[in-house]
Amino acid sequence: MATTQEYGLGAFTYPRGWFMVAESAKVTDKPMGVKFFGQEFALYRGKQSGKVVLLDAYCPHMGTHLARNTTSYVAQDGPVEGDSIRCPYHAWRFGPDGKCNHIPYSSGPIPPAAKVRSWTVREHLGAVFVWHDEEGGAPDYELPEIPEWNDPAWVVGSYDDLGTVNVHPQEIIDNITDVAHFDPVHGSRTKFFENEFRGHTVTQRMGGGHRTLIAEGGPMLITTATYHGPSLLLTRMSGLYDSWIIIAHTPVEDGVSYVWHNLLVKSATNAQANDQDRAAARMYQDAALAAFAQDFEVWKHKRPNFKGLYVQGDGPFLKQRAWYKQFYNPRAQRDEFHKSVDGIYHAKGFEGAPQTKAA
Repeated sequence: MATTQEYGLGAFTYPRGWFMVAESAKVTDKPMGVKFFGQEFALYRGKQSGKVVLLDAYCPHMGTHLARNTTSYVAQDGPVEGDSIRCPYHAWRFGPDGKCNHIPYSSGPIPPAAKVRSWTVREHLGAVFVWHDEEGGAPDYELPEIPEWNDPAWVVGSYDDLGTVNVHPQEIIDNITDVAHFDPVHGSRTKFFENEFRGHTVTQRMGGGHRTLIAEGGPMLITTATYHGPSLLLTRMSGLYDSWIIIAHTPVEDGVSYVWHNLLVKSATNAQANDQDRAAARMYQDAALAAFAQDFEVWKHKRPNFKGLYVQGDGPFLKQRAWYKQFYNPRAQRDEFHKSVDGIYHAKGFEGAPQTKAA
């Protein structure tokens, strides 16, 4: 596995930002053991408030995992009480704030050290996101909205859980500036392409054909894809259907990423989507997933690209890699990265986006 240090990204092993850790519908009062950022967590939904809780996984008493047990009677009877969770070994109970609030066999005071870390989480876009920051700071940007999320004419898909890929997130992020791969990988006939870097976002605007998503001779596929921070990609797409693609990837270990994919699709004819629209949307999501799988296969089998042999027409890879470093370094340096990359860039040989020209 290629590591953050080998890419020369910065001081931190894992980036700062919002990261998906689960699909909301799959988080219940049955705790889930999950692993991200090289560490174990306990993830569950409180019975009292219905809110999602993410705690460091290991009980400080004797190191037991709070969420990876099915055979103890604590686990069988249900370890979540209200919004708290009991350890399956000795039944110590921890609140959503991470503090132990009950030791069933001890009448003495609860030790101050009887606590685990509670993480900042948000449910958004049908997913659970955690704020990760190796400096321990509060979120410095908000999760993005999709305006059509609650529009009845739009079909919201379920997340495709793609599991792990043994590739550093840097290789995935590279796609945002990689204009030259669209033709050989996706069968695109790119008409225009540009990138815009603004603060914690980078946007790709592209238009052209796409053999995986639109048949030869069909309408032009026009996309505006934006990374909001280091891991969440939202793409507004028009062509065969108006749609949104959601792609999220989260580091599991240094050099290993977990990936999800989803699609929202607008009904072509109805103000309120029906079963026929939902079936068509699922087919289109499968086509979008097939297009993403074309990238996925490349990532799975390529060697790490620590320092590419870039040529004219490749796109602004070096700007993108400089932009990405802001998330691996102290936030006090953030503005320096912004100043060095903010702006609109065109790959040699490609026109800029017409909507940018019009503006």
